[in-house]
Amino acid sequence: MARKSNLPLRLLPLVLGIALAQGSSLLPLVLNTWPFTNATAEAWRTLESGGSALDAVENGCAVCEREQCDGTVGYGGSPDELGETTLDAMIMDGTAMDVGAVGDLRRIKNAIGVARKVLEHTTHTLLVGESATKFAESMGFTNENLSTSASKALHSDWLAQNCQPNYWRKVIPDPSKYCGPYKPSGVLEKGSPVEKKVDIHGHDTIGMVVIHKTGHIAAGTSTNGLKFKIPGRVGDSPVPGAGAYADDTAGAAAATGDGDILLRFLPSYQAVEYMRRGDDPSTACQRVILRIQNYYPEFFGAVICANVTGSFAMV
Repeated sequence: MARKSNLPLRLLPLVLGIALAQGSSLLPLVLNTWPFTNATAEAWRTLESGGSALDAVENGCAVCEREQCDGTVGYGGSPDELGETTLDAMIMDGTAMDVGAVGDLRRIKNAIGVARKVLEHTTHTLLVGESATKFAESMGFTNENLSTSASKALHSDWLAQNCQPNYWRKVIPDPSKYCGPYKPSGVLEKGSPVEKKVDIHGHDTIGMVVIHKTGHIAAGTSTNGLKFKIPGRVGDSPVPGAGAYADDTAGAAAATGDGDILLRFLPSYQAVEYMRRGDDPSTACQRVILRIQNYYPEFFGAVICANVTGSFAMV
């Protein structure tokens, strides 16, 4: 059974996720950001075949990595300033409160699979950069180029447009007119937070929440991040509480949008805590978005929330 959120039209493109539930019962539940229906269906098939909530999240997100959902998940998308595609992913077990994540992962296609290995085979939470790649290789993942002709063309066009847009400020040469390399301008200004005007569809992270029929909850994310980001940048997706969060005793949430802003508010953790205190999923989601917009009025993002009974909302 599919259910949709009754949201203002301006928000529908960002949060039109897919939810599946079994008959008249609200559990099991599969819920994800954006209409990545093949990912949702794969997670559901995993549950039907006896898999765990963690298995469902991993398999569902892996579909988007292979299909390069919207060009913002998986290989061949969102090149950084140097033209390289890197990946972020996270998976969280809400039963054990355990997490595995990778950030700025290079030359490994199955980021969510590597995150699962971090969870299962280390006592760490997050591995990043070349060290994450070395770990992945030790776990049997293949080292391969993540660039494609499409991502190379994106990068070439960006260079031809004087590196616009970019994410530098208070540097010389003027980043609104020229490419780098940059250095500090020597002028530091205080004031309100500055927002970059960027394409909202450059943030189409898949965030997934799965509640097993037994009540066990898992959540996860996968993305190739932000187009033309500064190399080494990691957004909200691999950070527990920011990109996603799960707790069997309260519920789960996942976020999508500007990862740099989302990181500053831990919206997924906050939404779960609101549900723990008795808020319904819709209220919990709304409260975290409104809190962000108090500081960043033009923020465009979304959160999906589900409580332990399987009730859910997308805001």
